[in-house]
Amino acid sequence: MPLNMTKGVTEISREVYNLHMTIFWICCVIGAVVFGIMFVSILLHRKARGVQPAQFHESTKVEILWTAIPVVILIGMAIPATKTLIAMEDTSAADVTVQVTGSQWKWHYKYLGSDLEYFSVLATPREQINNRFPKGENYLLEVDRPLVIPTGQKVRFLMTSDDVIHSWWVPAFAIKKDANPGFINEAWTRVDHPGVYRGQCAELCGQDHAFMPIVVIAKTPEDYAAWKATEENRLAEEKAAEQELLAMNMEMSDLMANGERTYIAYCAACHQPNGAGLPGIFPALAGSNLILNDRRAHIDIILNGKAGTSMQAFGRQLSLKELASVVTYTRNAWGNDTGDAVQAADVYRVQQGEGE
Repeated sequence: MPLNMTKGVTEISREVYNLHMTIFWICCVIGAVVFGIMFVSILLHRKARGVQPAQFHESTKVEILWTAIPVVILIGMAIPATKTLIAMEDTSAADVTVQVTGSQWKWHYKYLGSDLEYFSVLATPREQINNRFPKGENYLLEVDRPLVIPTGQKVRFLMTSDDVIHSWWVPAFAIKKDANPGFINEAWTRVDHPGVYRGQCAELCGQDHAFMPIVVIAKTPEDYAAWKATEENRLAEEKAAEQELLAMNMEMSDLMANGERTYIAYCAACHQPNGAGLPGIFPALAGSNLILNDRRAHIDIILNGKAGTSMQAFGRQLSLKELASVVTYTRNAWGNDTGDAVQAADVYRVQQGEGE
């Protein structure tokens, strides 16, 4: 039924669905019995038929009956519900553990026991969001880098947050767990079949709450192992390339071109493509005193964000090349014209807490 909850693709999700249907039908039977008695009483014992109401008060039998029946019904509901809840909370003996960190407004996945970690960001084009292009099939439910897990293995999730409360919700897994700053919540799943499963942040977490989707790809253990090996090799190559980049000086034209692409992808939604910002909400970058006069503070705020505002930290999300490029671009676009070419080494020194 389109209005009912999804049955899901895991054993736990099917247990939750069956529990839901069991209690639903119990409620239907209770409703039918109660309303049936009420309607029969109204029709057959109404005053118009000359029926005289029974005269009784404080019937011990009636009070015992209407107390005992609900108790029996509640016990009948509680036994399967308790069994399912205990199974949902049992995160022991996991084959794979993934730390899930919510931040405004994206998810960060880290595979514990491995160096593999990455951000997963909304991939729906802004042109669709702004009604310039037709909506895609998975509008607002597509990301640049989905979470990948193996089928047939127990996957444990550790949920936390960098800023406000988020909620990691994948209906097909029957998982909806809050990600609280400073705390770690746990959940788990075991997916039976390969496939793509989608969800969203289910906690109102700020302006772009609706733009924080979740995509999970379940692969066979063999495909998962191959994917993980490929990703770990790519990560090692990226780290080696960044080390080489620290000894290089990029041309101003390259920094500006790459910086513009990075800015449009990550910054323009808030600060606008022309750098004008939104008055009272997001500050303008064009003519900004911080950008024009304090290069270190400019790099620092892009790396670490600003507490208490919507300015998020990009230090773990972007590469050194992208960080250097976007800093250079914002220092030289829209009439800022500082002429300052910020290199990867400059960003790295700030990142390490060293003087420029």
